[in-house]
Amino acid sequence: MKILQISLNCTRDIPEKKLPETAFNLYIFKTPAVITINGNQTAVSGSTALILTTGCKKSFRSPTQKNLRFDCINFRPSSSEKQYMSSIKLPMNTPVRIQEEITLFSSVRSMKTNFIRQGKSVNELMELYMKIIFILISESYINTSEKNSALIPRYSELKKIRSSIYENPSFEWNADDVSMRIGISRTYFHRLYQEAFGITFLRDVIESRLLRSTELLTSTNLSISTISEKCGYESDSYFMRQFKKYRNCTPSEYRKRAANHTNDNEN
Repeated sequence: MKILQISLNCTRDIPEKKLPETAFNLYIFKTPAVITINGNQTAVSGSTALILTTGCKKSFRSPTQKNLRFDCINFRPSSSEKQYMSSIKLPMNTPVRIQEEITLFSSVRSMKTNFIRQGKSVNELMELYMKIIFILISESYINTSEKNSALIPRYSELKKIRSSIYENPSFEWNADDVSMRIGISRTYFHRLYQEAFGITFLRDVIESRLLRSTELLTSTNLSISTISEKCGYESDSYFMRQFKKYRNCTPSEYRKRAANHTNDNEN
């Protein structure tokens, strides 16, 4: 786990140009906020955590005249750490109301202290603190989801569909086919999906493909054309346009920047 920087009591977001393209961002909002992620707007209370993956377009603002206040940890996880994050069902690009807020806030403060001190075991400490934070977020998310799922019709079926989308991003997902499979109208399906996951069905399909493509760009030497095909795109040009739209760079630029950051860390 590479911790890039830790910022406490921020009132405005850190410019993305100052961070590497491969960075993940963990935000912990201490005051109410209106968060926009890839065009989807959500109002949250204080004690809310948000982990944003690489390339997400986002903006924050206070819903009142009072200052926005949040902590921010910029980090770069390894492939094995990404697998761990997935194994504990850590939500990405989704605001989560934290239940153990005192434990979370104190962990971040202690993490900042040790990060500045840079002792012999700083890397091990950073990894342990991040795991504590991840577990707190994951448990809060799971507990909240279990409560909310009882209020959303067809939730278990929708959850299985979403898991299938991320497991098989290359599949030709179609709202008409999926809604017919579970026996509801297309319009009702779209409404339930958005209510359950805070994102549209189509946008989720796109995100699953982009997430797989970034993994292949950084972990393999496959050509852009091959990656495009493996991620379910019918043409390279469409894949590149969509990647540029949602990741703010071309696939080739993303691969080059990721390689440069890896080389910098090894030197």
